Amino acid sequence: MGPVAFVLIAGVAVGSALGLVFKRNPIHGALFLVVNLGSVAALYLTLGAQFLAAAQVIVYAGAIMVLFVLVIGMLIPGKEETGPDPRRAYRVLALPVGAVLLALLAVVVASGARGRAPAATAAPDGVEAIARLLFTDYLFPFELTSVLLLAAMVGVLVLARRRVS
Repeated sequence: MGPVAFVLIAGVAVGSALGLVFKRNPIHGALFLVVNLGSVAALYLTLGAQFLAAAQVIVYAGAIMVLFVLVIGMLIPGKEETGPDPRRAYRVLALPVGAVLLALLAVVVASGARGRAPAATAAPDGVEAIARLLFTDYLFPFELTSVLLLAAMVGVLVLARRRVS
């Protein structure tokens, strides 16, 4: 099961990365990036790194992507929609399909609660080992990454100011 799951998740990661690169709509690109970050978190889970997976989802797919979408929404005004909805049939089908998927999820969770599998073994020392490495051996790359992200944020603000002015 492990190699098959890895190949499937890696395929989703590569596909979402390609979608991110080739989509011209910035909102669609941001959503592809969320899918990519989620698939990276799933890859962390297949490697047994639960803490890194949780941090990936909370920090990157959660907080940073919300900021990206808000900034894109503020900098790029949308067009006003007029006329009939071209996706009305899909929207009508979305509610029953969502209900079926929710019922399926409930069945899977209920069946999993009855027959519990043994808990997976965590990585040795888990979070403590990661923290020790991060703040000793990898402190310089960690701080360098934070400075790089700060420079990128300043660059985006400068470009946005020029565009608005």
